[in-house]
Amino acid sequence: MKDAYSLILSAIDNGIYRPGDRLVESELAERFGVSRTPVREALQRLETQSMLKRDGRSLIVATLDHNQLAELYTVRAELEALAARLAARHATPEEVRVLAGMVEDDRAILGDPQALARANRRFHHQIHLASHNRYLVQQLDLVHRSMALMARTSLAAQGRDVVTLDEHQAIVDAIAAHDGAAAEQALRHHISMAFETRLKEEARLAEEDEG
Repeated sequence: MKDAYSLILSAIDNGIYRPGDRLVESELAERFGVSRTPVREALQRLETQSMLKRDGRSLIVATLDHNQLAELYTVRAELEALAARLAARHATPEEVRVLAGMVEDDRAILGDPQALARANRRFHHQIHLASHNRYLVQQLDLVHRSMALMARTSLAAQGRDVVTLDEHQAIVDAIAAHDGAAAEQALRHHISMAFETRLKEEARLAEEDEG
């Protein structure tokens, strides 16, 4: 059974609790069927990891500002590119087939941004595992944990879902060909396009709010 920390973290990662949502100790204890003491300790731990922040006497799920977003994508691009390069070198035939199957299966959920977002996390995690470098996987887990603090998925942008799967296919093709440089380039391009899409969406939504 997962501990309170893992349960709350998973709930944030899966969008049950979104950036800006208030987390109440008693409600969390009831939801997850645990006592309040481990919940309190988990909330304190998440606060020290900047996953939660204080709002008066309450704790809310943190939100990334523009600078934090840019910093996160910079680190993500470097680490993900390294993972792709290593995957091209170390991935087994079975791992390559799993990645290819993920891309094919994900075409069935085009038009469902939330489902695609979950599938996207699984796809990237599979690349991390295929790098066969446990320390890199640990660092990427931390990066992707922070990705949960983004209020919206870039896959909700019009046309981004189809393009994303095409980009995923290019990454898989390079890994399958054991071309480390091409895999790295394909993944850097993928992350760059995702970041650009997110910035455009943020600007569009800000303009709508002002209007």
